[in-house]
Formats: sequence, structure tokens, C-alpha cells
Amino acid sequence: MIQTQTQLSQFLSLIKHETELAIDTEFKRVSTYYPVLCLVQIASKSATDCIDILAIEDLSPLFEKLYQKDCLWIVHSARQDIEAMYYLSKQLPKRLFDTQIAASLLGHPMQISYQVLTQVLQNIYLEKAYTRLDWTIRPLPDEALEYALDDVRYLLKNFYQLESQLKTEHKLHWIEQEGKLLLNTKLYNPNIKNAWKNVKGFSRLAKKTHHLAAQLAMFREYQAIHKNKPRKWIMSDDKLINYALKKEPLPFGIRTTFNKFLVSNEQLNEAEIIVNKHILSTKTEKTKKNELQKLVQNIANQYSLNDKIIANSRSLLSFIRGDRSVIFLTGWRFNLLKEELEKCKIV
Repeated sequence: MIQTQTQLSQFLSLIKHETELAIDTEFKRVSTYYPVLCLVQIASKSATDCIDILAIEDLSPLFEKLYQKDCLWIVHSARQDIEAMYYLSKQLPKRLFDTQIAASLLGHPMQISYQVLTQVLQNIYLEKAYTRLDWTIRPLPDEALEYALDDVRYLLKNFYQLESQLKTEHKLHWIEQEGKLLLNTKLYNPNIKNAWKNVKGFSRLAKKTHHLAAQLAMFREYQAIHKNKPRKWIMSDDKLINYALKKEPLPFGIRTTFNKFLVSNEQLNEAEIIVNKHILSTKTEKTKKNELQKLVQNIANQYSLNDKIIANSRSLLSFIRGDRSVIFLTGWRFNLLKEELEKCKIV
């Protein structure tokens, strides 16, 4: 395991000319708002190692390598790894290949795990013994480090097989588009205005209580960010709902801080609150959705896809109700559906 600046420099020299890097991370997110990045595992054609993020003071040489324009991150289920790195580096990779998404484009189950995919592609069974380990402990057990390294040891092999099959099936541009969707800072920066979406039970509130509930949610999110604590440690969803319904009064200390927050953040009062309450489908909507589902299923079968990768039931219903921001109206999905949608005079 790399634990010193010297070791890091030596490792980066070994991979200096490598542009395809298999990457995984181990982090802890139990008592904090932001993930605590503990390890970064990297595998290339020439070297494989774990970098102890907690031990190395200057990570800028690592970031300089990982965020180069020509560096391709090869990650399985990349979003949380990108997020954990983003909070330290404030950067996003320039190129990304997510092997979980790639597998789903080739007929493997959606959300397939790295362990299962590796067993399918490499006929190698990987243990899952350390999935719940506290990665902040030092020293880490040797077995845990081997477990962590296994998460990148076979990632390059998986990548080459998946990439080759995607080329054969003319789907390589699909995975490139999917990667770009994950390289958006909006996915990783906290959005206080949308904090109400994280409140369980918000959609069941009467409209007249939405404004106060949203203000409380924004206040909770702000406090969680600045104290770096889980939002529910600041205020539970049940408490927040009760305060919004005025079933319970805000404690004096919280009320004082809350009022100061509102005065200091008047612009947040303009947050748009659109609650998509569950509305039963009409007979006409059901008929249209069934027609669309058959269309999508037929297209999916032609390309050996799970139809939900193209369009799930919720997005189809949203589309029927006039939403034109649904994902299947963009990119490769739309290219597959466009002709059929035009035939049906739906687009």
C-alpha cells in the first residue's frame, strides 16, 4: 500500500504513460455528510496498487494524473467513486467507461455487481468479506487490502472484453454517451434548493405546508453541509414533517438559527416546488403506455437489451403526460426509437 509521498511519486512514474486506468475507491460515510475517502485503488497494464488517502498529505500529483485529458477512468458503477474523489479534488474525469453500464448494454442484468460480472467474464470468484469494513482503521488487515486490490485487478480484463463486444455490436458510442451523462458537476454538488426532495413523506403534505417544509429542508441541508454531518442527524424526516404541520413547535435554539438562516438566504425562498404526487393513470394513458411499452420491448429485443434501459414505466407515463425531458428523447435511445415514434405520430 502506498503511504508516503515518495511511494506515490514512484507509482505515478510507473503509470506515467498509461491512459487506461482501472479505478476503485473505499470510503466511509456513516457520521459525515461528505464521504471520507480512504483508499484509491488503481490498476494499469504496468502496475497495480492501493493509495492510502488518509496518510498522504499532498494528493495533487495523483489528481494531476487522474484528471489529464487523455486519461480514461474504467470503473464499475462509477457514480459513488467519482463523487468521493470529487469532494477532495473538485474535478471530474475527462473520460469514463463504466463497466456496469457497458454490461447492461450487452444483455447482462441491470445493476450487475463487479463480483458477478468478473465471474461471468473471467470465471473468477471474488469474496465479499470486507464490504462492511471501516476503511478508516489503520493498519488495515492484509486480507482487506487484497480484497480492495481485487476490485481493480480484473477490471481492465473486463473492460477489454466489454469494449470489444460493444465494438462488434456497434454500441461503443452508446457507452461514451452514458459516460458523459455521469460527468456533470450538478450530480455531485449539493443543491440546497432541491433539499425538499430528500424528505420522506413530503409528497403527502398538503400544498399549504410545502413552503415551510421546503424551508426546513433547506435549513437542514445547509446545517448538514457546514457541520459535515448526515442530514438526519441534524433533523429527522419525521421531526421536519411535524414542524411543518405545526404538530410540534420548533425548539427555541433551532428556531433562532432557522430564522437567521432565512434572513441570510432570502434567494432560497424562490425555490420551485413541484411535487409529482402519484396520480392514477386514465384508461387512455394506460392504452398509450402499453402501446409504447410494446414498441420499446420490440426495439430492445432487436438489440439484446432490457427494455427498462431504454425507457422505464415512469418515464413512459411522464412522456405521455407531456414531459419532453425524458432520457429516451436524447442520444442513442432516441436514435433507436425515433423512426417508430414518428410512424406512430408520437413525436
